[in-house]
Amino acid sequence: MNRHAPPAGGMRTFSHVLANTAVANLTTNFLWFSLVFWVYLETRSILATGVLGGAYMILVAACSMWFGSLVDRLRKLRVMLLSAWTTLATFAIGTAIFFLVPHETLLRIDGPWFWLFSVILLTGCVVELLRNLALATTVTLLVPDERHANANGLVGTVQGLAFIVTSVFSGLSVGLLGMPTTMIVALVLTAAPIVHLHLLRIPEPEIVQDPNRSAVDFKGGMAAILLIPGLIGLILFTTLNNLASGVYMALLDPYGLNMFPVEIWGLVFGVAGTGFIVGGAVVAKFGLGKNPIRTMLILVIVIGVLGASFTLREWPWLFIVGIWLFMVMMPAIEAAEQTVIQRVVPYAKQGRVFGLAMTFEAAAAPITALLIAPIAEFFIVPYMESAAGQERWGPLLGEGDSRGIALVFFWSGVAIIVLGIAAFFTRTYRTLTHSYAEAAPSAGPSEDSGTDVPIVEAEGATPSGDPQSEQSPTLER
Repeated sequence: MNRHAPPAGGMRTFSHVLANTAVANLTTNFLWFSLVFWVYLETRSILATGVLGGAYMILVAACSMWFGSLVDRLRKLRVMLLSAWTTLATFAIGTAIFFLVPHETLLRIDGPWFWLFSVILLTGCVVELLRNLALATTVTLLVPDERHANANGLVGTVQGLAFIVTSVFSGLSVGLLGMPTTMIVALVLTAAPIVHLHLLRIPEPEIVQDPNRSAVDFKGGMAAILLIPGLIGLILFTTLNNLASGVYMALLDPYGLNMFPVEIWGLVFGVAGTGFIVGGAVVAKFGLGKNPIRTMLILVIVIGVLGASFTLREWPWLFIVGIWLFMVMMPAIEAAEQTVIQRVVPYAKQGRVFGLAMTFEAAAAPITALLIAPIAEFFIVPYMESAAGQERWGPLLGEGDSRGIALVFFWSGVAIIVLGIAAFFTRTYRTLTHSYAEAAPSAGPSEDSGTDVPIVEAEGATPSGDPQSEQSPTLER
C-alpha cells in the first residue's frame, strides 16, 4: 500500500477550505430556510413544506453517487469550483423567475411555476453538497490520521455556526425585509466565496483516470464498501438517524411557526443551533472514543428519546431545549461515520464511498417526509383536534394547537429508540467494530494495488509525496 504523508501546512490549507465551504453552506441554507418559511407563511400548508423537504432529499439521493464519482475523478479544488459556479447560475435563474412571475401565480402549489422555481433553487442547494463531499476527502488528504476525528468535529462546529447565522437571518430577512430582498442578498453572497476559492491551492497527487470506469461509478463504490467487512452496516446505522430527520424536515417548521412569529422562530432556531457548535467542539476536543460506531448508536438512541419527549407539552422552553440537545448530537453522529470511512477506505475511493453512503442515507428522509406530511395534514392533525383524539392522547400530550404534530414526533422517537437498541445486537455491529479496530492508521492519502483509480506523484513532488512548493503560501497573492 503506497502512502503519502499529509503536506506541511496541510492543516492551514484545510482551514481555508473549511472556512470557504462554511460560507458557501451558509448562503445556500439561508436561501433554503427562507424559501420554506416564505412558502409556509403564504400557504399555511404542511403538505407544501413536507414536499419541499422530501424533494430536496430525493435530489440528494439521486445525485450523491454521481457527485462522489466526480470527487474521485477530479481534483478537489476543481470540484469545489464546479459546485460554486453551478449554484450561482441556478440561484440567478431562480431570482429571475421570482421577479418575473406574479407571486399569486408563483405560489400556486398546483401550478407549474411553483415547482419550476422550487426545483431550480433546490438544485442549487443540492449541488452545493459536492463541496461537502470534497471537504470530507480533504481531511484524509491534509490532516494526519490521528487527528481525523478532531478535524471532523471542527467541521461540525463551523457548520453549526453557519447554521445559527442562517436560521437567525433567514427569519429576520423574510419577516422584516421580505422575500424579494432575501433573494437578492442570497445571490450576492453566493458569488463572494468564489473569489477566495479561485485563489486557493490544494496540494494533491495527480489523479490518473481509469478509462473503464463509468461516470457514475455505483459498482466501484459498492465494491469498495463490500470490501470492508461490516461497512455497509455503518451506512445502515446512519440511515436510522435520517429516518428521524425526515419527520423533523416535514413538521419542525410548521410546529415552530405555529408557536412563534417568523422573526422569533428564526432567532429560536438560531439559539438552538448553538448545539451544533457545542457538539462539534466536544468532538474536536475529545474525539469519539475508541469505538465511534458504539458512540454513534448511543447518540441515535438519545435522539429517539428527545424526539419522543420534546413536544409532550406545548411549552416553548421544552421545545427549544429539545432542539438544542438534538443538534448537540448531530456533529458526533456525522463525524463517527466519516472517521470510520476515512480510516478503512483507500483515499482514491473515498469520494464514491461517501457519495454512495449519502445516497442511501438521503433516501431515508424523503420516505418519511413525503409519507408523514400528507398523513399529518389530512388525518392526524384533524383527529387530534377532535374530542376523541384529545380525550385519548390529552393525558400524554396535553393541550395546544399542534398536538397532532406532537403525536407524530412521539411515535417516531419511540421507533428510533427501538431500532437503535436492536442495532447493538446485530452481527454487523460486531464485524464493523472489529474492522475499524484492525485497520492500520494511514498517514494520509493511501492506495492499494486493487484500486481502479491509481494515484501517482504529481509533477514537482518529492519522493515522499510532499509537493516541493508546500512552503509557499496557501493563497496566491
